[in-house]
Amino acid sequence: MSFAAVRPPHIAILIAITAIGPMALNIFIPSIPGLVRVFETDYGTAQLALTLYLVGIGCGQLIYGPLSDRFGRRPVLLAGLGIFVAASLVCALAPSIGTLIAGRIVQAVGGCAGMVLSRAIVRDVHERDKAASTLAYITMAMAVAPAIAPALGGFLEVWFGWRASFLMVLACGAAVWLWSLGSLRETNFQRQPLPGIIGMVKGYGALLRNRAYLGFALNTAFVSAVFFAFLAGAPYIMIELLKRPPSEYGALFVLVSAGYALGSFIAARLATRLGARRLVLVGTVTNIAGVAVMGVLGLLGHFHALGIFLPMCLAAVGSGIAMPSGIAAAISVNPRVAGAASGLLGFLQMSVGAVATVAVGYLKDDDQMPMILVMVVAGALSVGAYLMAIGARRPSPDAVPAPGTTD
Repeated sequence: MSFAAVRPPHIAILIAITAIGPMALNIFIPSIPGLVRVFETDYGTAQLALTLYLVGIGCGQLIYGPLSDRFGRRPVLLAGLGIFVAASLVCALAPSIGTLIAGRIVQAVGGCAGMVLSRAIVRDVHERDKAASTLAYITMAMAVAPAIAPALGGFLEVWFGWRASFLMVLACGAAVWLWSLGSLRETNFQRQPLPGIIGMVKGYGALLRNRAYLGFALNTAFVSAVFFAFLAGAPYIMIELLKRPPSEYGALFVLVSAGYALGSFIAARLATRLGARRLVLVGTVTNIAGVAVMGVLGLLGHFHALGIFLPMCLAAVGSGIAMPSGIAAAISVNPRVAGAASGLLGFLQMSVGAVATVAVGYLKDDDQMPMILVMVVAGALSVGAYLMAIGARRPSPDAVPAPGTTD
């Protein structure tokens, strides 16, 4: 079936299903330092509600991809959003830190359905460079949710306590589920057999042996790791070290999301003109430039909020340029298994991000330099991944029809 034969869903519903998972991640972050006192635990344990959320998102995407290739995008998405809503209620009522962490894992497994399936839906209905443009518009608009979420979460924490954030997420998740039920049509009409555990492993192995896929997927993962390292370190720096209120952290985080939105807008406008590969390079370099500025300011002893958030805004511009193009390039390697390719990419992205958050938590000190060190390492690895991707000039033995072709 050609791309033109499939009617694209409205971009607003794609934005909504993509944004619900990141919203649940970000709205909760200003509450992490407070959980240490509420549940009488340590910061490392409280931070597991962030780290294991990322692990849950990554592992869940491995499942949703093949399931949606077999059963269709719509029913799998509705099931995932239903899990998300139920888990959000568990988190809101959690009596202990252990219950909260468990609820967060299940919440992540449900919320990641929209993240992986929105990418697969876009690839169902568009060829590669058009897919990159559409994904960029989605991520640009989606940046509004992460921009609002930490600010909203900070104010909810101050006014009503940490449970209010989960009640807000519960209401938003239920609304998105009802919207999807009423308006989202099926886009996958080239169903693939359900591979089983061994088949899934072999299929993912084939993708990982493709240097182009692996390079672009890892580039996306390491660019994301820069952001996740910041996400893990910035609340501790702002609230515990600089003694600023959670609401101020949330307000300053708007700068980071605005930078990401700007980068995504640039990618959307230039994707069909420059192509995905060039935009990945531009975005990766810009991302590293922001980290470098932050590092120089740190080495010069500038330990204040703007010295962290303004350079991160530049790094976020780079992320917004690189990530939609890297995602589109990776999942275009095999349009027939776009769901599985998107799921594996998401797994790599979140797994690497989880490692970055653990590293920041383990290395945390009395300034911003441990966080910056993790960000620098992630940025350097993103360059290596890009070089791997562009070095794949010939198709691997596992190569498949070129993007845009039909079976």
